[in-house]
Amino acid sequence: MANNGPTSEKGRILLVDDEDGFRYTAEKALREAGYDVRIAGDYQKALDILAGPERLDLMLTDIVMPKGINGFALARMARMRRLDLKLLYVTSYDVPANEAVAKILRKPITETELVHEVEQALAA
Repeated sequence: MANNGPTSEKGRILLVDDEDGFRYTAEKALREAGYDVRIAGDYQKALDILAGPERLDLMLTDIVMPKGINGFALARMARMRRLDLKLLYVTSYDVPANEAVAKILRKPITETELVHEVEQALAA
């Protein structure tokens, strides 16, 4: 895949969440920790980014999202396009974990915990 422009040595993250407040806080924490962050407010924007040439190291996706599909389905579609993409889920709802192919983080999550979980996922 092509590398478009400078990227952080720590990695490039696709953050997918429909909640403006969480997106803002998570993006800020991850950027301050040295990550390059791409933002999607819904699954369609995420699929558009995933279809592009940018390198992505990890997708952090909300599980419960409006307009069609959930984070589990998005993760399956993402992995079909990018086999090596690492995943983390985040949710504030009780959801069945049987579809999860990665760790599920519970909202609210502190910025420190979020950065730590991303570091762990990327190191795995």
